[in-house]
Amino acid sequence: MRLGNKIAVGLLSLSAAGFASWQASEGFTSSPVIPTKGDVPTIGHGSTRYEDGTPVRMTDPPITRQRAAELARNLGSDQHRCLVRTLPGVELSQAEYDEYHDFVGQYGCGNWQKPKSPRTWLLLGDYKAACNALLNWRYVDGFDCSTPGNKTCRGVWTRQLERHAKCMAAQ
Repeated sequence: MRLGNKIAVGLLSLSAAGFASWQASEGFTSSPVIPTKGDVPTIGHGSTRYEDGTPVRMTDPPITRQRAAELARNLGSDQHRCLVRTLPGVELSQAEYDEYHDFVGQYGCGNWQKPKSPRTWLLLGDYKAACNALLNWRYVDGFDCSTPGNKTCRGVWTRQLERHAKCMAAQ
């Protein structure tokens, strides 16, 4: 069912541009790293688990860019299932879907379902409030990444500002 340029979440999938943007935002690491203080180990383009559900460990061997892309596609499928399951009846534009898909990739499906996440507002049909809720996700290990001049997690805040801008542009 269509509403303007929005369609049911279940009919959307991550666009090629969205996938490329996500990979660029995550960067590439051949060996496991802990991207920010308090985070879990990731590998490739931000994958925290392998296809069988095994978590990435700091002792895991390096992977190739090809393997990183495979893990990213697998993670992307998990993110899609999360969005479809948690947004019944919600319609999004492709641009909105790509940004929320990216959010779930960074923060996880559990955080996506927390009160006052963008999901809360999408379920209420308040798309601008959903975009604005992206800006609430600026903390790493209790530190506010929006603090001017911080060198701890500036990228986290920059990524949220970019997501917010793209989300608002889609309204």
